[in-house]
Amino acid sequence: MDNAAVLALFDRELREQAPPDGPGARVERVGAVVRLTGPAHGWNGVVWSALTPAGADAAIAGQIAYFTGLGREFEWKLYGHDLPVDLGRRLVAAGFTPGPVETLMVGEVGALTLGTEPPEGVRVVPVTDRAGVDLVADVHERAFGADASRLRRELYGRLTAGTDVVVLAMAGDEPVSAARMELVPDTSFAGLWGGGTVPGWRGRGVYRALVAHRARVAAERGYRYLQVDASDESRPVLERLGFHPLTTTTPYVHPGGTPGRALAP
Repeated sequence: MDNAAVLALFDRELREQAPPDGPGARVERVGAVVRLTGPAHGWNGVVWSALTPAGADAAIAGQIAYFTGLGREFEWKLYGHDLPVDLGRRLVAAGFTPGPVETLMVGEVGALTLGTEPPEGVRVVPVTDRAGVDLVADVHERAFGADASRLRRELYGRLTAGTDVVVLAMAGDEPVSAARMELVPDTSFAGLWGGGTVPGWRGRGVYRALVAHRARVAAERGYRYLQVDASDESRPVLERLGFHPLTTTTPYVHPGGTPGRALAP
């Protein structure tokens, strides 16, 4: 795989020409910034920028004013090759808080190792209704220790719209892992998201099996590439399946107009 060419394709198709990512979302280009505005319970933020040192601070201020006016917390999704090189520092100075650094990994579907099966006693099942979404939310809360009410609402909307493939790993009647795949229309990419596994089932091949399952579905749907924002824990698993690290990605979050949270000065 030509990593530089695939990264350029990723930037063009999923960032600069980003499609709406779900029901009620819209994408706008404002100067050198592409932003996505979703519903209050969905994702809101900046997906691409081509800023210069001279114009970066004004562009940042403009996005803060826009999302604050909507009363939305929002994210500036910063990649390791974005310019200017001090954009992260400028975002922090403007009131953003950086999250964990992850690795953007991409695999060419036809070259991935897809024969991985779940461990004995575990089966992979599709999520198609509200009851399944509730099980996914339960896994999320147990795996990450975070409230999943926002995820539950967003995920049900995505399933209704048919934009996502969502799967559960079940050990008998117990959901032990969950993940989704975003099918990005009119692009070469499907995105893998989630992948939370509850304590007690980690390190047993469940996550790997869910990746392989979704990769097989992507192949059936005609997607050429799969992309993942990989944590340090999942990166080795993905590399063994044939994914390539292309750059880093860091979420910078601003409270915007979120009630009860102070705004940046």
